[in-house]
Amino acid sequence: DKLDAKGIETVRRDNCGLVRQLVETSLRKVLIDKSIEGAISYVQEVIADLLQNKIDLSLLVITKSLGKGANAEDYAAKQAHVELAERMRKRDPTTAPGSGDRVPYVIISGNKGMKIYQKSEDPLYALENNLSIDAEHYIEHQLKQPLLRIFGPIMGDDVKANSQLFSGAHTRKVITPMQQGGALSKFVKTSLKCLGCRVVIKSGSLCEHCQEEKAADIVMERMQELREKEEEYNRLWTQCQRCQGSLLEPVICSNRE
Repeated sequence: DKLDAKGIETVRRDNCGLVRQLVETSLRKVLIDKSIEGAISYVQEVIADLLQNKIDLSLLVITKSLGKGANAEDYAAKQAHVELAERMRKRDPTTAPGSGDRVPYVIISGNKGMKIYQKSEDPLYALENNLSIDAEHYIEHQLKQPLLRIFGPIMGDDVKANSQLFSGAHTRKVITPMQQGGALSKFVKTSLKCLGCRVVIKSGSLCEHCQEEKAADIVMERMQELREKEEEYNRLWTQCQRCQGSLLEPVICSNRE
């Protein structure tokens, strides 16, 4: 059986990948598998995973084009992708998107009252800095309306569909990752330890005993560990590129487990 979709969220480019995946799978379960309960359970599981920060970041990336120009002055109102392009230009002008480019971004958590365009961020920057995703924004502005258009008529009305899909036990557990360099980090002091015997030292990498007795052995052991880690990294990086389908573009992927 084949599902041919036109004009809905499965083929629109201005939605994140999670919307397309949710809508397509829900329609398949309803129309092909004839399982409304299965479709509802699937949506509830995805909503729970989103609130618990278990969704792959690549599925949350939104892309929009800088059609009118690369500068914020070219637009009448502030827009998320335009403001992000300005911030990226300040960080590194050589890699910032230009006029006509499509700008990928995610919406991260922020202080209460912050505008959406203030919470847009480069996916790679969000990954590197362990920034948490604004799950409520994705539910309210990306997932809710497409899903209600499917499940509203099926379940009788939008109120019942909204109650069953977006509230209940599956929405009560929320997990937000800790950002690196939090407020408590300024009170924490790290201590140096010897690479050989792990005793606390004041400076350097080896204690006096290891420096005299087995410095060469420790260096060789660490070099072997480094080579093994480099080989493992190269294997995983190649696998991520194959999974993404491109050997040239940056890998936008996160494993939250």
